Amino acid sequence: MELAIFLVLAAVAVASSVLMITRTNPVHSALLLIVTFGALAALYVLLHAPLLAVLQVAVYAGAIMVLFLFVIMLLAAERREVDLPDPLAAMRWPSYLVCAGFLAAMVYVVWTSPVRGLRGRMPDDVIAKHTQMVGQELFTRYLLPFEVVSIMLLVAMVGAVVIAKRRFE
Repeated sequence: MELAIFLVLAAVAVASSVLMITRTNPVHSALLLIVTFGALAALYVLLHAPLLAVLQVAVYAGAIMVLFLFVIMLLAAERREVDLPDPLAAMRWPSYLVCAGFLAAMVYVVWTSPVRGLRGRMPDDVIAKHTQMVGQELFTRYLLPFEVVSIMLLVAMVGAVVIAKRRFE
């Protein structure tokens, strides 16, 4: 049952990421990226990593995607239908071949790897202790970098609001 759920979530993640890069509308791509992040968070839960799942949803699906959508809406990119020749048309098939080669190399490395993953389930006390250790490290040893990043994000957000306000005045 767990394998079936894993395969469904993996298929959703792969399908939504492929759809994301093939859409021409940036808002649709951003929404499909949220679906991908959600599927990855569910995979983290399935792999007994609840902290990573919560961070995936809070940081990526929450904060980063709000930022992406804000920038997309701020730019208000107009779609224009223009019939111009595709300058990269000659590179399309070679790029497909290069991607297929990378995919084949990754499959080969995974298939021939002696590492087959962990067997069994990690005990709950180890998971809880790991989450507690991450929190302690983040808010003791790495408090200054954490706060610097939060201030940088705040300054960027205020700057974006100022730019948007000037644009609409």
